[in-house]
Amino acid sequence: MANHKSAIKRIRANAAKRLRNRYQAKTTRNAIKKLRSTTSKADAAPLLTKVISMLDRLAKKNVIHKNKASNNKSKLTKFVNGLQ
Repeated sequence: MANHKSAIKRIRANAAKRLRNRYQAKTTRNAIKKLRSTTSKADAAPLLTKVISMLDRLAKKNVIHKNKASNNKSKLTKFVNGLQ
């Protein structure tokens, strides 16, 4: 266990950030699954903008790698453009 006051505080702060990051990442994954399950372009278009925003936010905060966010956005955009 940490002995210094600052180290104890850092452990608490890291735990809080970890929970927040896990929550945001899981929420984004669920939104991606929801988008992939849609069948009409009209329903998918507004969802796509939300998911892209979520991915950009996760990449900005280094929760996921920026290239992973870019790849996901590209694949999801192709998916939505291919819908009828």
